[in-house]
Amino acid sequence: MNIKQSFAPIEGREVRILILGSMPGDASIAAGQYYAHSRNRFWPLMATLLGCTLPVDYEARCRMLQEHGIALWDVAGSAVRPGSMDSAMREERPNDIAGLMARHPELRVVVFNGQKAKQLFDRFFQRFPEVRYLPMPSTSPANASFSMARLAERWKAMFVA
Repeated sequence: MNIKQSFAPIEGREVRILILGSMPGDASIAAGQYYAHSRNRFWPLMATLLGCTLPVDYEARCRMLQEHGIALWDVAGSAVRPGSMDSAMREERPNDIAGLMARHPELRVVVFNGQKAKQLFDRFFQRFPEVRYLPMPSTSPANASFSMARLAERWKAMFVA
C-alpha cells in the first residue's frame, strides 16, 4: 500500500526557526536522511544562507542547522504515497508539530518547504500569533523553475525579524 514514514526531527536545544517539509521522498527514505536526493537543493541552500561551507557528511549538516537555531521536520509522520511526488500523498497522519513547538517557546518562525507542507500544516494545526509562518518555494528538483539564486533570495526572509 506504499505507507511511508517520516523521520525524527532534527532539533537542538534552542530553536528559533522550524523548517517543515511534507515528508521524505524515496531517496531520503532509502538513505535515512532528510533531503538525500542528489538534486535537492536544501542542504546547499542552507549552507549558502548560513554562510557555511557545505558539510560532506549528514551528521555535520544536521549540526550546522542546530548550531544556528534551526530545527527540521516534516508535517506528515506517515502517508500513503507511491513514489516521491507530494501530489500523490493521501491518508496523511501528522507528526507532533505542536509538541515540538511547545518544547521550544523561543521558536518565532515556521518555514514551509513547498506548498504541500503549508497545506498539511493548515489542515492539522493552528497558527500562533507570535510566530511568523513563511511559505517558501520548494527545494525539490521538481521545482526547477527556481534557480538557486532565486531560492536564496526568497528563503533569506526566514532570518528577518
